Amino acid sequence: MARPGPASEGWLGGQILIAMPSMDDPRFARSVICLCAHSPEGAMGIVLNRTIENLTFDDLLKQLEVTPIPPQRRIRLHAGGPVEGGRGFVLHTEDWSSEGSLSIEGGFALTASVDILKAIAGGDGPRQGLLALGYAGWGPGQLESEIAGNAWLSVSPDEAILFTEEDQDAKWRRALAKLKVDPLLLVGTAGRA
Repeated sequence: MARPGPASEGWLGGQILIAMPSMDDPRFARSVICLCAHSPEGAMGIVLNRTIENLTFDDLLKQLEVTPIPPQRRIRLHAGGPVEGGRGFVLHTEDWSSEGSLSIEGGFALTASVDILKAIAGGDGPRQGLLALGYAGWGPGQLESEIAGNAWLSVSPDEAILFTEEDQDAKWRRALAKLKVDPLLLVGTAGRA
């Protein structure tokens, strides 16, 4: 089966989802999500603006027995979403990949193997990246229904939104600004023509 096409064909893989101000699910309020995969089977993404403060990259490397410690490079840890919170994913630039890396539209990739952590700790690996614990997931038709219900906006990704270290609200506002949208002017209901 062929991979679904780009957003213009109805699939949003590689796009950034921005929660509307009316999002009433506290797990996703004011969230910015990189949608890594989207097909008829569902969707999977990584929340970009929820950092983990009580666990460091060094702590994680110790737990996984990855050397060197201290590492030559570090990346920030994020709460990637409410699904499988103990599973790690590195969202990164596509200049590095391994056999299990998933290519994402727009020049990015997602890797879930410890090889990428070893490469980063050793001073190599991708130019930019973030480590997410968990992910956001949607079943068949669920994301499309939420978008139709005015829960999400989408915008093309860029490295600044994906990898810049900012607080939750600043990244959300910057993602909306990319659409030239003032969050104070957004309404929480969808209209029909």
